[in-house]
Amino acid sequence: MNTALRITAFATALAATFGTAYAVGNGIDPVIDKKDSGASAHAKEGAGHGEESGGHAGDKDAPAAEASYRIGLETPRLTADRRGELRFAVEDEKGRPLTSYVREHGKELHLIVASRDLTVYRHLHPTRDATGTWSTPVELPEAGSYRIFADFKAKGAAEGSVQSAEVAVAGPYKPKELPKPSAVAKVDGYEVELSGKLTPNKASDLVLSVSKGGRPVKNLQPYLGSYGHLVALRADDLEYLHVHPNKGKPGPDISFTAETTGKGAYRLFLDFQHEGKVRTAAFTVYTDGQGGAHVEGEGDGHGH
Repeated sequence: MNTALRITAFATALAATFGTAYAVGNGIDPVIDKKDSGASAHAKEGAGHGEESGGHAGDKDAPAAEASYRIGLETPRLTADRRGELRFAVEDEKGRPLTSYVREHGKELHLIVASRDLTVYRHLHPTRDATGTWSTPVELPEAGSYRIFADFKAKGAAEGSVQSAEVAVAGPYKPKELPKPSAVAKVDGYEVELSGKLTPNKASDLVLSVSKGGRPVKNLQPYLGSYGHLVALRADDLEYLHVHPNKGKPGPDISFTAETTGKGAYRLFLDFQHEGKVRTAAFTVYTDGQGGAHVEGEGDGHGH
């Protein structure tokens, strides 16, 4: 499951098939060790509600190469620290909700929610009704601007698609600085250490080592087909990617191969499962030579 990522502009081709790249959900599929099962998905903040972003096939009335999609938000505003419901539809160029999806790793669509300052992150699992409207409960602790990223593959499409939109969260707003890098992320009693260095325009190896109580965790559980899932968001424009780990054993080390195209700061979010619960470790990584890949120590168990 060798995986190489290239972060590209959202307006360019979404070059990889989502279905074999990344999946989230409530069930667990067998661990996948296929050679090409680690393809990447990319997106950039620039495509908001009503904008197209490199659409893919799936509309029965349009040629495969011409279909394009956007997110139609029904709830563009939520309230901070209050449980609400996020509702949206994936619409084609004529505004028709998409209702035919390919189920990949147990889900038809996978949703990432992140605050603009990258201090709040949610990995959610919406459900779809017969009209094509997706919905999921969500509670976001901080006011501000959030981006949602919908990963999916339309039925009949050759490739997957990533669409994004902006959601406003009302309440007292206090912008936060990007967390400083550190070597270890502490998550719900676990410690995750990141080693490696992100070098622009070069395949970079990253290794994340999971331990608990000072002992390495050697029995990580597969979470929808992989022992870990990695999402990266670039700080300046919220460019997005995700990747499966390279082939390996169930811990304590989870290795990824990533390739970025530019310098800057990224937030990495690692999902891993142990003892029946999925946890998320958050990292701040620089690609400009500022000490290589280091992480901010924090964790989040929300959204799984």
